[in-house]
Amino acid sequence: MLYVVATPIGNLEDLSPRAARILCEVAFVAAEDTRRTATLLRHVGSNAAMLVADEHHEQRAAQKIAQHLAAGNSVALVSDAGTPAISDPGGRIVAAIRAEGYRVVAVPGACAAAAALSIAGLTHAGGGWIFAGFLPTKTQERLRVLADWKARAGDDLALVFYEAPHRIDAALAALAEVFGAEREILIARELTKIFEQSVRLPLGEAVAWLNADPNHARGEFVLVVYPPADQAPFATKLDDNAEKVVHVLVDAGLPTKQVAQIAQQLTGAPRDLLYQRALDLKA
Repeated sequence: MLYVVATPIGNLEDLSPRAARILCEVAFVAAEDTRRTATLLRHVGSNAAMLVADEHHEQRAAQKIAQHLAAGNSVALVSDAGTPAISDPGGRIVAAIRAEGYRVVAVPGACAAAAALSIAGLTHAGGGWIFAGFLPTKTQERLRVLADWKARAGDDLALVFYEAPHRIDAALAALAEVFGAEREILIARELTKIFEQSVRLPLGEAVAWLNADPNHARGEFVLVVYPPADQAPFATKLDDNAEKVVHVLVDAGLPTKQVAQIAQQLTGAPRDLLYQRALDLKA
């Protein structure tokens, strides 16, 4: 059978025991990038042979996989990180193998979209969302596609996008232009990795947050645009990170207004709470 195996998006500990076992049991692994997958196979102690299954060779990979399955060998399909066919190669391969009548089995695990949604705190009715993948690279096409997604989502659905570090500034600016400055967004980067970070803030403040620290533009991004129906609950207390930032800025002698402004850009916490906490510390 063909196993569709989810692999870690950063932290190797997220590879499930079942996925590790299957990668060791199959005769062949179809990989988006054989060099990256070789590291994973060494980690789990797999001696499986590999074949290329990137977006440019899906048809050829499907033919080879079908040959291996016909010979009685099981095959695992993996992408570089996360779940194959979720904004990664694999969909055409799965469709072709199914058409040949072979069994296809999911081995679930890491998925950047699901990880970001789990920490987004969606509260609107049903928690519905649409996965929109990567945005176009050209400005006008990006704006056109975003307008289309906005119409599809309406007022009830969240939208989930992936974005690369070299395009994140343009993506955030386009989102603010299409959805408006007041619409809220979760910016999640480097999920499951050492420097993982996520902030929720209005789109009108997103570019300023990005530019406040060069590290904010590093890593792979998941963007969750909240629907208008999902307003952030009224916060009454700062989290530990925001509390620490306010303390540092107050100790540096900055004016209260500037403390609130900088802390909001760094943490995404409500500005009024930050301002009040700065006042309390200076009292």
